[in-house]
Amino acid sequence: MDSWRPNPRAQPFVPRRQHSPFTVRGTYQRVTTRRIISKFFQTVLVGVLLMTVIINILFIADTGRRLREAQFEANAEEELAADARDLDNDIISSLPNEIEIEITSSANKVAVSVEGTPILENEEKDKGRGIHILVLNQGTGSVMAQRVFDTYTAHEDAAMVLFLNMVSSGRIIIFAIKDEGTFQLKQSARALLKNLGSTEAEVVGWRDTWAFVTQKQKKHGHPFAEMHNKAPDLTSWGAPTLLKTKVPLATKEDSECNWPDTEANQRRHEFCSKIEGYGSLCSCEDPAPIELKPEPLNPNHVRDVPVVIIASDRPNYLYRMLRSLLSAHGVNPKMVTVFIDGYFEEPLEVVKLFGLKGIQHTPIGVKNARISQHYKASLTATFNMYPNAQYAIIIEEDLDVSEDFFSYFSQTVHLLEEDDSLYCISAWNDQGYDNTCDDPALLYRIETMPGLGWLLKRKLYKEELEPKWPTPEKLWDWDMWMRLPEIRKGRECVIPDISRTYHFGAKGINMNGYFQDLYFKKRPYNTVPHVKLKDVQKLTKDNYEDEVNRLLSQASVLDHSIPPCEERFVPDTIGKTYVMYIQMYNEQDYETWSVLAKCFHIWDLDVRGFHKAMWRMFLKKNPVFIVGYPASPYSKYKPSEVTPIYLKKDDKKDNKS
Repeated sequence: MDSWRPNPRAQPFVPRRQHSPFTVRGTYQRVTTRRIISKFFQTVLVGVLLMTVIINILFIADTGRRLREAQFEANAEEELAADARDLDNDIISSLPNEIEIEITSSANKVAVSVEGTPILENEEKDKGRGIHILVLNQGTGSVMAQRVFDTYTAHEDAAMVLFLNMVSSGRIIIFAIKDEGTFQLKQSARALLKNLGSTEAEVVGWRDTWAFVTQKQKKHGHPFAEMHNKAPDLTSWGAPTLLKTKVPLATKEDSECNWPDTEANQRRHEFCSKIEGYGSLCSCEDPAPIELKPEPLNPNHVRDVPVVIIASDRPNYLYRMLRSLLSAHGVNPKMVTVFIDGYFEEPLEVVKLFGLKGIQHTPIGVKNARISQHYKASLTATFNMYPNAQYAIIIEEDLDVSEDFFSYFSQTVHLLEEDDSLYCISAWNDQGYDNTCDDPALLYRIETMPGLGWLLKRKLYKEELEPKWPTPEKLWDWDMWMRLPEIRKGRECVIPDISRTYHFGAKGINMNGYFQDLYFKKRPYNTVPHVKLKDVQKLTKDNYEDEVNRLLSQASVLDHSIPPCEERFVPDTIGKTYVMYIQMYNEQDYETWSVLAKCFHIWDLDVRGFHKAMWRMFLKKNPVFIVGYPASPYSKYKPSEVTPIYLKKDDKKDNKS
């Protein structure tokens, strides 16, 4: 230290002062900010890791809980299934081994009770005449079908035979007469009752009372009891019959079919366990298919067009019609809806059997007004359900349809869009009988509205028909109303020469067996598949006129000196076009036509199927034009030497055609 000397050039030492970090703006501030940000992200990362751990813990816990719940539910379902089996076994074991049946048959009352519980009682005056039939399940004794056949009137015995033949083997069948049930009971019906075990069927007579219980066994029967009281004379009834008997019940295994477990057979089992009278549908050995798989249609211009089924309480008719419809080429079951007028159980069960949509609604009005309101409600509901549908196909429950039903509409639907002079496309020809139609590819235009399977345009219904539809107090037929000039407004319908529907219903408000036989039975409907319709574009208004004029200008005039009701009136040619002229002073003068329609055996109750006072049909396989002179504009083709045929309404001509 003694040797140390100060440097004279050195700067004096000044101590550094401490500054607050909040007042420093330099490197220290930047370093501190980075540390803060780093600490923040570290904290966030730790938080995320903690949340991930928590979520995983919760997920594992929830999965364990769900597995425990699933196991619990599975165990519970097994327990419920076991309980259900035990309950079924308890119910089956609790069922009686036999049931007691009591039947009353008399002039004014018929009644049936099972184990003291009334299942049929009819003593209403002037109603329920004929043979009452009940079908019971042989395993449970429950009622599966109930029918009454007024065998005092014609054709009812045939309907009864058909029904009994459709009942499955093994069922218990109960018969009882109210009032009178034998006047039209023909030998074939009596023979069937005898086969079912009746010893009195061939002798039960006018106003007798009769009760009978049997069990069907294939085409025969095992009788349990029968009682018959003869009427003392033609003006009196037999004494009331009171029959009591006990019938043994079968086991569940013996009374149910063991069909393969498919979705369709589940529907079949549900139906067949409670409803009877549908023949092979419920056969254990060879059941009729309910999943019908017809050929597709390509192109199909009506695939997305709603199909409206107008139905009531005629379930057997509905069953037959649906089988026919669902067998038609190009059918789209998803677009089919069955509208049932009333809350009837069996028709709805038929709908469910085929896996279709069914809608029931409350009836409005009576008789014809009720039918009219049913149509309106069904059409309105359809266009509401399918707001994008521009058309609807309407068909009744008592119609068969041809294989090419949808093909027919697919080939003609565009006409409604192209031609404002068209009112509808119909599958039905009012004048299409065995002797008056021949060509499945030929189409006509007519001024009347046939119905019975037809295509309706949405615009027509929503803008014109729906607002003006007859109200419930008006007892009008909806189709007659649609034919009124102020409603039709000069428009026409397109129809086929050979119908695409067949009317088989013999029961209804406006229908009976006699009427069906006279006006509907002898009508063909097309059975030729894949028919390509002829000259569809010639059905537009102007084109059709050109075609009709062309055909008439080339037609041969029939010999008007020969009575038209005689066989020789139309020559024995095939495919030659003829024309005849009948007296018709104006569009309302149908005197000659009405007589001619009778001798041709075609529709004669009112005037249908005409176009400008002209009718078209086939006679002896020849196309024939019938022109009303001078009312029709086609009268211009009549040769001057030809005198129009005139027939009086009271003419009694031999009908040989």
